[in-house]
Amino acid sequence: MAEENEPIISFPKRFLGVFAYSRRAMELVWTTSRGLTITLALLTVVAGVLPAVIAYVGQLIVDGVVAAMASDSPETARVLWLIVLEAGVVTLVAASQRGLSVSQSLLRALLGQRVNVMILEKALTLQLTHFEDSEFYDKLTQARREASSRPLSLVNRTFGLVQNAISLTSYAVLLFTFSPWAVVILLGAGLPSFFAEAKFSGDAFRLFRWRSPDTRMQLYVETVIAREDGVKEVKLFQLGPRLLQRYRDIFDKLYVEDRRLTVRRDSWGFLLGLLSTIAFYGAYAWIVMATINGQITLGAMTMYLVLFRQGQTAVAASLSAISGMYEDNLYLSNLYEYLGQPVTPHRGTAQYGPDPSQGLEFRDVSFSYPGASSKALDRINLQIRPGQSLALVGENGSGKTTLIKLLTKLYDPTEGQILLDGLDLEQWDVEALRQRIGVIFQDFGRYQFSVGENIGAGDVRHIDDAERWKTAATSGMAAPFIEDMPEGYETQLGRWFKGGRELSGGQWQKIALSRAFMRSDADILVLDEPTAAMDAASEAAIYDHFRSQSHKKMTILISHRFSTVRAADQIIVMHRGAILEQGAHESLLELNGQYAHLFQLQARAYQ
Repeated sequence: MAEENEPIISFPKRFLGVFAYSRRAMELVWTTSRGLTITLALLTVVAGVLPAVIAYVGQLIVDGVVAAMASDSPETARVLWLIVLEAGVVTLVAASQRGLSVSQSLLRALLGQRVNVMILEKALTLQLTHFEDSEFYDKLTQARREASSRPLSLVNRTFGLVQNAISLTSYAVLLFTFSPWAVVILLGAGLPSFFAEAKFSGDAFRLFRWRSPDTRMQLYVETVIAREDGVKEVKLFQLGPRLLQRYRDIFDKLYVEDRRLTVRRDSWGFLLGLLSTIAFYGAYAWIVMATINGQITLGAMTMYLVLFRQGQTAVAASLSAISGMYEDNLYLSNLYEYLGQPVTPHRGTAQYGPDPSQGLEFRDVSFSYPGASSKALDRINLQIRPGQSLALVGENGSGKTTLIKLLTKLYDPTEGQILLDGLDLEQWDVEALRQRIGVIFQDFGRYQFSVGENIGAGDVRHIDDAERWKTAATSGMAAPFIEDMPEGYETQLGRWFKGGRELSGGQWQKIALSRAFMRSDADILVLDEPTAAMDAASEAAIYDHFRSQSHKKMTILISHRFSTVRAADQIIVMHRGAILEQGAHESLLELNGQYAHLFQLQARAYQ
């Protein structure tokens, strides 16, 4: 918060430059609904002109009343017609305000939806590394939190500014007949408050961006305390008081900054606002003295006072709108920075490779996470052909799952090549490539959808195909417990929605396995610790069935259980991102290296 104490007069250049997003916001609203935008513009003009008409008719009424009292001329009927005219104009003002409210409400709904869809569409184009970058995740959080409402807010303030500008122009024309200096006083009295408000709007925005990580931590702590997937350990480990204290500490830290900014903002606002009050009452005395001296009529005095009061309100509203537009532009910068995040396009178009017999091959593949000082994978060389199976073993963090993420194009290699059917993955169409792969990660998704949708998610092309659900559930060993449910494949899973049913860890894992089998035409099957939550009998049944289903397919299995991986044609032992040992089960035992050591440790546990 180094800029928090920046002098008020030092920000005009930054203030003017930040309006770069106003045009884009206007285009966004226009393309969202041209009809509503035009309606909003027309009603804005009407609402801007009519207040001056009311003030002018009011002068005629007062002067008419004075004339009727001073003579026997028939002014009464004219005054009554003027009252009817004023009532009609007031009715039009009320109708235009209602129309503005309706148009803004409808635009708010349409625009909020569109901006949120834009944010989500952009998210679909991002790479996994973007979501693993804390700075970018802050940017995404900021965009989602404020940007869906800010475009319409900016447009509403723009139209409000136009409305007040029209009103001010009409007020100024009428006031000019009294004195040009009255117009100068009217416009100049609000400027100090405006500059102060705009300056503090910038401070508020910088505070918002500066504390985004703390806000996200506070939201996370709240989630851990209040959601079902965290509450068990919170209670068992007695974490509740500690987490709640952390929640309070974050709030206290943020509140100190909020309080400091609020006090400074309102203190300056009050002091500078006194200038407007002094200006109004100075003009009030001036107009009254002019009336007493016979320079203007009583009706003119009434009109000028109304014009000055309403004009001062319009000036304040205009300056507030400009200040608000400045603030909206600052927040919109988050949205457009997020939407403008560069994404490396996938240029590959290939649907097939030249030599399917070559299968899958890694050639000197290395990978480093952004900002990391060491390689997650270091010169990986391996090949698996159709009909063969590969098992990856090693300690946690050795790079096994990272290797699979490279295969599925969630990451791109830093060095080396990955080939499928003799063709570099860079030349493959990403969607065609991923259709070739059926994969289940250890941290698979537990969607709060129906059973059928949870399974069908494995192949979006057939996500609603009930027959494929059943076939995949049979392959994934989930069919027996699904068929025991009263609503079968239509059963709602999870506890987030009414009537939802929670599954055991092993049942969820079978649902996820079924999801992998949903992609029946995939010829690369990847199972990353798929049976960690299953009992030994279920695990044995799953792998017996898996082997029977994987004829002519390439299978990759990641597991810590050597009873599972020993049947693989090829076993790779990984250590710190590199291949430590490679071969079949018997050859690795004969090598008497790391694999043999780990295998004997596990075997000893069962003796």
